[in-house]
Amino acid sequence: MELKKPKAVLFDWDNTLVNTWPVIREALNKTFTELGHAPWSMEQVQQRVARSMRDSFPAIFGDSWQTAGELYQQNFRAIHLERLQALEGAETTLAFLRRHPVYLAVVSNKKGVNLRKEVAHIGWEKYFDKVVGADDTPRDKPAPDMVIAALSGSGIAPGPDVWLVGDSAIDMECAHASGCIPIWYGELPEKLEHAFHQRFGTHGEFAQALKKIF
Repeated sequence: MELKKPKAVLFDWDNTLVNTWPVIREALNKTFTELGHAPWSMEQVQQRVARSMRDSFPAIFGDSWQTAGELYQQNFRAIHLERLQALEGAETTLAFLRRHPVYLAVVSNKKGVNLRKEVAHIGWEKYFDKVVGADDTPRDKPAPDMVIAALSGSGIAPGPDVWLVGDSAIDMECAHASGCIPIWYGELPEKLEHAFHQRFGTHGEFAQALKKIF
């Protein structure tokens, strides 16, 4: 389906704009080891990590999820900034959009405090009008709360003038829940419950599409 010029583009962060799978896996497996759990393979991490910590850790760690969460945050914060890597072409995508009258924001299930540190560390604060992470709103993705918060004050309502770009089913579900246009980034899983409007496998493909639209 043909994409129309958006008024706003909301990006997921992890593995949509930056490559953080190795860091997430290392911090998670260190937490598992410290708590006597078996580590996960990269494939397991990629399949199971999409929801925020407060939504996913209770199912993984049971009643001790808050202790596990504290350990994970310690392990994650010890390495996440020094290991942060932009995905190839991601900054080109952002710079192109910033040159046009498009509202840009991040909506991520990464804790807001960690998310904003990463955005600042990589030098991308200049691209975003707002950065919204986990615990910044009453509910995290896939609920529409983050989208509403990200657009607050912009004069743009959630709807077909807004793209939500992400690499997980959670992102697509959030787009549908908020009435925005779901855009899939990256490789597709074998099963996908929620439809998307269009897919871009790389930022190079995304940039080419943007040039045609703008």
